[in-house]
Amino acid sequence: MSKDQKNAQQTKWQDKKIRLSSAVLALLIVATVCFVAGTRSEYFYAKIAPLFGRKISSDSLDLSEAQSVYRLLKANFDGDIDSAKLSEGAISGLVAGVGDPHTTFLNAAATEDFERSLNGKVSGIGVEIGTRGGQPTILRTVDNSPAKKAELQKGDIIRKIGDTNADGFTPGEAAELITGEQGTTVKLTIDRGGETKVVSLTRAEVSDPSVAWHIQDEVGVLRIRRFDSDTGDLARRAAEGFRSKKVKAVIVDLRDNGGGLLDQSQSVAGLWLDKQLVLKETSRHEADRELFSTGDEPILANMKTVILTNGSTASASEIVAGALRDHGKATLVGEKTFGKGTVQQVINLAGGGRLKVTIAHWFTPKGTGIAKKGIEPDVKIELSLKDSDAGRDPQFEAAMKELAR
Repeated sequence: MSKDQKNAQQTKWQDKKIRLSSAVLALLIVATVCFVAGTRSEYFYAKIAPLFGRKISSDSLDLSEAQSVYRLLKANFDGDIDSAKLSEGAISGLVAGVGDPHTTFLNAAATEDFERSLNGKVSGIGVEIGTRGGQPTILRTVDNSPAKKAELQKGDIIRKIGDTNADGFTPGEAAELITGEQGTTVKLTIDRGGETKVVSLTRAEVSDPSVAWHIQDEVGVLRIRRFDSDTGDLARRAAEGFRSKKVKAVIVDLRDNGGGLLDQSQSVAGLWLDKQLVLKETSRHEADRELFSTGDEPILANMKTVILTNGSTASASEIVAGALRDHGKATLVGEKTFGKGTVQQVINLAGGGRLKVTIAHWFTPKGTGIAKKGIEPDVKIELSLKDSDAGRDPQFEAAMKELAR
C-alpha cells in the first residue's frame, strides 16, 4: 500500500471517529434534555401555559399517600371500585381543601348542567326557589313545567328532597338536589299552610328566560332572575319597552338572584351608566383592573330607579346594585345582600370537567368591599313568611312609595 493510500485510509477512520463522537455527544445531549424535561415538566408547562391562555404554577403536591391509599383500597376493598369516581372524589377533596365555597370542581355531568343553566335551560322541574323564614321555598313555577303540571304553588316550603331533610337549605343547595338528568324522577315533601304533601315529578328540560318585565301604574318593573348569556340583551329590550311606553320610573327586582356572568352585569349596568366604572378587581396574581359598563346607549340614565334586594341577592346582582347606587342612579330597598365579593374563572379540564376558581376580589366604584358583609339597603324592609303566605310584598310596596316621593 502506498503512502498516499495509507494517509487516505487514516483520514477516513478519523472522520468516522469524529462522526461517532458527535453522534454519542448528540445522544447524551438529547438524553440530558429529556431527563431534565421529565423531572421539571411542571416547570416547563408553567412557562409555556400562558401562551395558550392558561396560568399554571410550577409547584407540585406530594400525593404519594393518596396513591398508597388507592393501592390499599384496590388490594383490600371487598367490592367493586370505580376508578373514575375515585379520581373525581380526589379532585373534589383537593379543591375543597382550599376552604373557599366558591372554588369548586364540576365533573362532566355537572359541567353540562352548568352550561345549560347559562343558556337559560335546565333539566329539572321548573321552580324558582328562595328562602323564607330560613327554609327553601317555592317562589314561582315556570309555565309548561313539571312543577306547574303537578300544581306546586308559590309559598310551598320544601321539607324533603327525596329522603334528604331540606330544613335550612339555601336555594342553591335545594336546586342542586332537585335538578338532574332529564327523564329521572325526584320526590318532594312540601309544607303548604301546615299540610304536608308528597309529590313525585319527572325532570324535563325547562327553558326559563332570565329577564321578565311588565308595567304597573306607569312604573316599569324589571325582574332579573340570573345573569346568563342572554341577560344583557333581554334587559335592553325591556328598557326599550319602558321607553316606548313612557314609564315614569323603574323597579329592578334582584331578589333571590344568585348572579352569573360578570360581563352581563356590565351590560345591565350600561342601561344606566355611559361607559362608567362598574367595579374594581384586585388579585395577588394579577395587576388591579377596572371594569366599565358596556352598551350603546344608557337608555335609563335619567330614570328614577329602585333596586329590590334580599339575602339571596349575590355576585353579579350585587355588582349592579353597588355600581348604580355609587353613581347615584338607584336607591336600594329591601334586605342586606349576600356578600359575594369575589370573581370566579371557569377552567376546562382534560377529563371533561371544569374547575371554578376564585381569581380576584371586587369592590364597588367607590372602593367598598362587600365580601362576607353584603350591601345594606337604603330603605330596610323585611319580607316575612307571614307576608309571603298572605300574598303581600311590603318590599315592592316600599319601592313604589320611594318612587312616588
